[in-house]
Formats: sequence, structure tokens, C-alpha cells
Amino acid sequence: MKRKVAIVAVVLLGWATAEVWAQAASNKDKPAATGVQPSKPPASVASPGYVIGADDMLMVSVWKEPDLTNTLPVRPDGNISLPLLNDVPAAGLTPMQLAASITEKLKKYVADPRVTVVVTQINSQKVFVTGDVLHTGAIQLLPDMTVLQALADAGFTQFANLKGIYVLRNENGKEQRIRVNYKRLVKGQAPNVTLKPGDTIVVP
Repeated sequence: MKRKVAIVAVVLLGWATAEVWAQAASNKDKPAATGVQPSKPPASVASPGYVIGADDMLMVSVWKEPDLTNTLPVRPDGNISLPLLNDVPAAGLTPMQLAASITEKLKKYVADPRVTVVVTQINSQKVFVTGDVLHTGAIQLLPDMTVLQALADAGFTQFANLKGIYVLRNENGKEQRIRVNYKRLVKGQAPNVTLKPGDTIVVP
């Protein structure tokens, strides 16, 4: 009886040892954990020639300097706040111009700084809709946005005069009024005006 127990114990021990060896071999083939991989920078929502404005969100990345890498808004005064540099003018510059400006300023504190600026949100470019529409107020201006797209977003009340719509636009200090005949527009019989930042669509 004791001999049978001993044999069973040996078999079980051999099985357990084989399992440990198999597990070790399996783990040997797996790549070792290297910690959390750095995430890729977000894709820019703006073209390279985009001019940064107030309320835009930017990611400023400095290579090998995590303390200087951050996502931050452009303040109403057009500046951003960065460690070491405090206020840095951003509005009116393209992302590449801002990156060059930050690079030059950081040379006093960082050896060979490499700066990347990415626009993660465009909040500065807006158009406005007012009058007999369901949703008045500001609309974020998307690339190549047309008056028809903005009107589709705003909607009409039952009292809207679809023949009297116009776009107010300030250019070079002069106010320009662009007439929009909605009924002809949806039929493709009138030009679909491409909107510019600051345009106001009036629906009488």
C-alpha cells in the first residue's frame, strides 16, 4: 500500500514539474514587458498654414522633456502659458511659427530643444446665425463650410423669409452684405457662399 502511494506521489510530482517547465518555455517565447509605451502625439485638426487663434487647443511637445510637454488652451489675450517661459504669444502664428518661437526661447534653458506644436481643437474660427432660426448663436467654422451647411445646422422657424437671407461680412474695415436666396440655392440655381471667420448669417 505504501509502495502504491509512493508511486502516485512520484507521478504527480513529475506532472507538476513538467507543467512548470512548459510554462517557463512558453514565457520565454513571449516578449518581456517594457512598461507603458509612450502614446503617439494626436493628429492635427488644422492645415500647416492654419493661423492659431484664441480658444484653440494646442499640444506643445518638447522631445525628451515631459515636464515641458502639455496640452493647453490659447487664452483670450492670444498667449499660452509654458513652464520656464511663462506667457508666449501664440495667436496670429502658424503651428510651425509657434514651434520655432518656443524653440528659440527654450535655448536658454534646454540644450538643443526640439519642439512640435499640434492644433488639437479649433475653437477660434466661428460664424454666427441670427434671426428666425431654431438655433441662434455661434457655430464652429469647419474647413470650406458653406452658408447652406450653416443654415442646415441652425434650422428655420415657420416665419423665416427664405428669400431675404444675407451674410454680413467685414473685410478691410468695410461691411459687406451678401444676399442668399435659399430656395434657388437648394435647387443649385445660386452660388453656395463659402463662409469666413466672423461672418454673420441673418435670416429675417
